[in-house]
Amino acid sequence: MISNIPFDPRLMLIGDAWRDAAGGDTLPLSNPSDGSVLANIARGGAEDVDAAVAAARHALDHGAWGRMTATERGRVLSAVGRAVIEHADELARLEALDVGKPLRQGRGDALALARYLEFYGGAADKVHGDTLPYQAGFTALTWREPHGVTAHIVPWNYPMQIVGRSVGAALAMGNACVLKPAEEACLTVLAFARIAQQAGLPPGALNVVTGLGEEAGAALSAHGGIDHISFTGSVATGSLVQAAAAKHTIPVTLELGGKSPQIVFDDADLDAALPYLVNAGIQNAGQTCSAASRIVVQRGVYDEVMRRMAERYRALRVGPALSDLDVGPVISRRQHGIVSHYLAVARDSGLPIAAQAELVPDAPAGGYYVRPTLVADVPESHGLAQEEIFGPVQVLIPFDAEADAVRIANGTDYGLVAAVWTRDGGRQLRMARALKCGQVFINNYGAGGGVELPFGGVKRSGHGREKGFEALYGFSSLKTVAIHHG
Repeated sequence: MISNIPFDPRLMLIGDAWRDAAGGDTLPLSNPSDGSVLANIARGGAEDVDAAVAAARHALDHGAWGRMTATERGRVLSAVGRAVIEHADELARLEALDVGKPLRQGRGDALALARYLEFYGGAADKVHGDTLPYQAGFTALTWREPHGVTAHIVPWNYPMQIVGRSVGAALAMGNACVLKPAEEACLTVLAFARIAQQAGLPPGALNVVTGLGEEAGAALSAHGGIDHISFTGSVATGSLVQAAAAKHTIPVTLELGGKSPQIVFDDADLDAALPYLVNAGIQNAGQTCSAASRIVVQRGVYDEVMRRMAERYRALRVGPALSDLDVGPVISRRQHGIVSHYLAVARDSGLPIAAQAELVPDAPAGGYYVRPTLVADVPESHGLAQEEIFGPVQVLIPFDAEADAVRIANGTDYGLVAAVWTRDGGRQLRMARALKCGQVFINNYGAGGGVELPFGGVKRSGHGREKGFEALYGFSSLKTVAIHHG
């Protein structure tokens, strides 16, 4: 038995039933730490997506979920959140096995999932409409209604967190959800669905279809019964999802990655900055959409920042996820090949390697390990400074003046997150306004991952916002009512 949580990874949740894929096929899940087969999951397809969408629609039109008030929905979500906390250690273990992240990072994700449910449980009955000043003889007002059936296609790097921020908000607004997790990492999503079911989430409110992106994911994106899509993943796949949604003219929230900079000025508090400069790049083996992959440093402190970051890199320990070291493996053999290619490009380009972490001696030979690497003196136009690597690789880029920092920071196709390290208050605000991205952090990075903070990007990082109260607006539509009473 893979888990103490009573779920079978070979089954999907549709309505109130756990069932095999309609075609009867399964797919293997790989353990990134040693390359072994961890479990088998159902290979869902179009027929399973049809059934899940029908179950969600039934839950809205005829089931208990559709009859619940906002207050009742909030209480259910809060109960699910409490159940997640009770199972946090087991969820952390599953996430470590499935994704390859160290145990403490997996536990942090489980607690974040619980916090999302707590936040959206409390927010469910706080979404209010307005009364609008209008002509004499009229009363005009607005209120928000759920889209209906929402599709959620989540990636393999942070399954629990992204389920929390998208499914949690969608359920709070009264939608019914069809969730398609990435085929590389499904265990915590399936375990969560079982926990939610046991905690009292009514049948059909949450349906989970596992399988390949090009099969189950494509069928879900193109389904005529879907009213809104939330997608987190690559730019290429996000474009396909948006094109499929356009055929049914339904809204889409896209979060598609980034090439996020941390900008360090000469007057920065380096002692405060240093942990963020490194950790934001190597957390989850760098497989984070908002990873700080570019460290943009003013020349007056460039050498010192490089030296101090290099010391930290050389002290990192890399090994199996359950060993709970600093860095685990990347998710798959394919991702290992992608990151290794970029490291080869760095070597072939003659870029100096400022430091590399070491793999622990007892790391299994079959694991997908990449040594975290700090690359120095990278030209701002180089591929390593422009393209999303999605691995534990950070590049150092020097700059001279504030205008140069802005140009470099904005000089990619992405615009998700940025950080600015400076004691100058005027510069803090100038930079915050000048940077083209969805979030700017001043003298911090990530602000502790607060669920209250709207998250999303511009340019090729996508559009729409999740997290915080803003997500509730995205998972609802606004209705205007004008009453002529004389």
